[in-house]
Formats: sequence, C-alpha cells, structure tokens
Amino acid sequence: MPDSTTTRMPKSLVFVLVLAGAHALGNVFGGWAVIDENQSKLDHGQDLLMPMAMAWFLALFCWGLAALQVACVVLARGRRLWVRVVLIVCLSFAALGMVFASVGSLVAGAPSPPAFLVAFADLAALWTVSGETGRRYFSVRAPATEVTTT
Repeated sequence: MPDSTTTRMPKSLVFVLVLAGAHALGNVFGGWAVIDENQSKLDHGQDLLMPMAMAWFLALFCWGLAALQVACVVLARGRRLWVRVVLIVCLSFAALGMVFASVGSLVAGAPSPPAFLVAFADLAALWTVSGETGRRYFSVRAPATEVTTT
C-alpha cells in the first residue's frame, strides 16, 4: 500500500516526459537521416546538404540531445533539480525548432498543421516544466525507501 507521504507525478509532467521521449526518438532518427542523406548525395555525385564534418557534428549533437532527454525521462522519478534544468534546455531546443518549422512552412506557402500543433505542445510543455508545476515537483526529493531486515 502506498505511503501517504508519497506524491504522485502530475499528469501534465507525464505528458512532458512522453513528449520529451518522442523528441528523443525524433532526434535519433534525424541525426541518422542527415548522415544518410549526405552520404547518398556523395555517392551519386550531387552537391552535399552540408560539409560532411558539419553533418557529423549535427548528428552527434542530435544524438547527445536525445541521450539527455532519455536520461531525464528515466530519472524524473528521482525529483532532482538538474533533471528539471536539463528538461528546460532540451524542450527549449525542441520548441525553437518546431516554431522555426511552423514559420518556415508559412513562409513557403504550405502551412503545416502538425508543425503548429507540435510547436504549441512544446511551448506548453516548456511552460509546465519551467513554471510552478515543475518547480513544485522537482524541488522536493523523493522519500527514501525503507529497508527492513528480518
């Protein structure tokens, strides 16, 4: 039976963690796609998207960001303050990227409703983590588990 002192994670933070996990998966595939597309263009004698060193740097950055997001999702139950800070940074990158994608689709003349929805979800998640809900949840340490000996 759960102890009355344990606090459940707010559902809004569960949404944030699911969104962070989805972005982590997108970052892994995005980093791989940049390298793959650059290599394909190189194999076919076409102009590269970017220099190969820059493509590898971008891919490694995406994979590092994905690793940070996965670590935050896994360690969020520990209620550590650094998890909140890393989530804010990662969600800021994701929100900024999706806002640029939304504005870019508008400028190109082909508005993308999914980009708008994901950008809105990212901004709401960033608001949640950096706001009162995130501060209240991550500022309190999880209760220690009792060890009983027999």
